Amino acid sequence: MSVRSSSTILKPKGGAGTVPNWTSYCFSLAAENSFDDISNKVVADFGCGCGTLGAAAALLGAEQVIGIDIDSQSLGIASMNAENLELDIDFVQCDISNLGWRGQIVDTVVMNPPFGTRKKGADIDFLFVALKVASEAVYSLHKTSTRDHVKRAALRDLNASSAEVLCELRFDVPQLYKFHKKKEVDIAVDLWRFVPKRSRGENINVGVRCPLD
Repeated sequence: MSVRSSSTILKPKGGAGTVPNWTSYCFSLAAENSFDDISNKVVADFGCGCGTLGAAAALLGAEQVIGIDIDSQSLGIASMNAENLELDIDFVQCDISNLGWRGQIVDTVVMNPPFGTRKKGADIDFLFVALKVASEAVYSLHKTSTRDHVKRAALRDLNASSAEVLCELRFDVPQLYKFHKKKEVDIAVDLWRFVPKRSRGENINVGVRCPLD
């Protein structure tokens, strides 16, 4: 079963909380083919929505995939997608800011965080938690217009030893919420790879299943 099988994934009405399936393919190519950050690794999908990124990680042979989202409807669809693709993915309903994990408990985090249009800094809040719990890498999407800010925050204020833009993508974002003023907006988006600093004196997780509470 290839990563392209994720084209069968169902999405919530209106597409909220999702990434285009071709974007999950770009994530997968970068994370696995270039850096070996997926296969036999424990992967967390933050703000997983319908589960596209997590499904791609599972299809590439991740040891364990954990999808986390605050929205129960999205998690229900993500669970159905995993079942339809015959994938073993764990799902947790939780606000990322309230995630109770301690230390670098997963190998890799993949995520498409809120861009911070409605709540300023929401994407950085996601990145803050991701860089605390990942031992190997964090892959994340952020608006290209915030590139300098994201890099500065990651290296200066968060737990990143490196921050690299792997490629620039284009998103056609439909009008999903009342605060969206246009019917559709074309947005330039960066795919980032962040490497966390290793925690001193802690046992780093390598290929073992992650507790879900």
